[in-house]
Amino acid sequence: MLRVMEQPALFNREPAIWSVQELNRYLRQKLEQDYRLQDIWVTGEVSNLSRPSSGHLYFSLKDEEAAVRCVMWRHIASKQLQIPENGDSVEIHGYISLYESGGTLQLYADNIRPVGEGALFQAFLQLKNKLEGEGLFDIDRKRPLPEWPHRIGVVTSPSAAALQDVLNVLRRRYPMAEVILSPTPVQGEQAPQKIVDAINMINEISQPDVILIVRGGGSVEDLWCFNDERVIRAVAASEAPTISGIGHENDLILVDFAADKRAPTPSAAAELAVPDRADLLIDLNDTRKRLEAAYNAFLNTNRLSITQARSSLQLNSPRNQVDNAVQNVDNLIQRGLASLQYRLQLEKSKVIGKEQTLQAVGPPAVLDRGYAIVAAETDGSIIRSVEQVSDGDKLQIQVADGQFPSTVTHTG
Repeated sequence: MLRVMEQPALFNREPAIWSVQELNRYLRQKLEQDYRLQDIWVTGEVSNLSRPSSGHLYFSLKDEEAAVRCVMWRHIASKQLQIPENGDSVEIHGYISLYESGGTLQLYADNIRPVGEGALFQAFLQLKNKLEGEGLFDIDRKRPLPEWPHRIGVVTSPSAAALQDVLNVLRRRYPMAEVILSPTPVQGEQAPQKIVDAINMINEISQPDVILIVRGGGSVEDLWCFNDERVIRAVAASEAPTISGIGHENDLILVDFAADKRAPTPSAAAELAVPDRADLLIDLNDTRKRLEAAYNAFLNTNRLSITQARSSLQLNSPRNQVDNAVQNVDNLIQRGLASLQYRLQLEKSKVIGKEQTLQAVGPPAVLDRGYAIVAAETDGSIIRSVEQVSDGDKLQIQVADGQFPSTVTHTG
């Protein structure tokens, strides 16, 4: 019998040695290759919730027997309607993977909802799609809000804190507006029809310029009456523009889509409805200054025009022409008088000159120089020649200081 002797193996085969990183990466890839773990809903109770400055959410989801670590990245967490708290029973959607650096199995969440909310959310989406298809949420249907509302309607519960928040804002920002409350329950089974009646009544009776539909925060069930189809249709059909201010900013309400304007809170709804009195006072003061400047410019322009017209009227008026003619006559008279006075003065000067000449050559001056005037005593004729007299003729001799008689005694 031939026996073949067994030969020893040339190389012993030992199992591969992996690094921790390689092992964790392999496990992560295996988990991510399982499609059942990449689209999964897990229910449990939230514990160890933390939200550091990065904005990411870290928590555990546990039941009575086990727990799993969960993480939700910041950009996803910011879109959630509601952030859970420790102890909340929730349903988490996401995928399973391995955190390689820590070797930790984790559920990477992309949606969080309270337990039992799934059916409500599906109803919410179905109604939203239906009304959206009818055009109730179209942007073209949105009406502008009045700039200066005189009458503001408020649809809410009279005992709600939201009403006081609204009144405080309106009193501070725009106290001149009239506020009318149309009271209604804002939660419970009877609330939807009551809200519809309140909207219709305030439109019919009070005819406000704008209507605020407000309610404070609450659970999904508390706010669900504002997802009722009747309420949504009443808001869309309102004669006055509407502003919704229901719950908090993260609450998703179908009434918000039907309203002409959506506000994150009741107080914000009141702020959207009215201007701020402080801003109005600033605008009013600026307007007053511009009006005064325009008025003063108008006055100055018209005052100049009036002055120019008055000057033109005075220049062209008959009275002014008469005054000018009178002034011209006065000037001519003055010039004539001046010319006459000059002529008189000239003639006077001539007379004085002739008088002076006459005095210089006249008989008195000649007599003063020692001459005498000889005249016949009988007829007073001047004797100019000896031939005019005979012996014995009586003469009258006139000298500078008087006369004396004389008799001719001898003729030559």
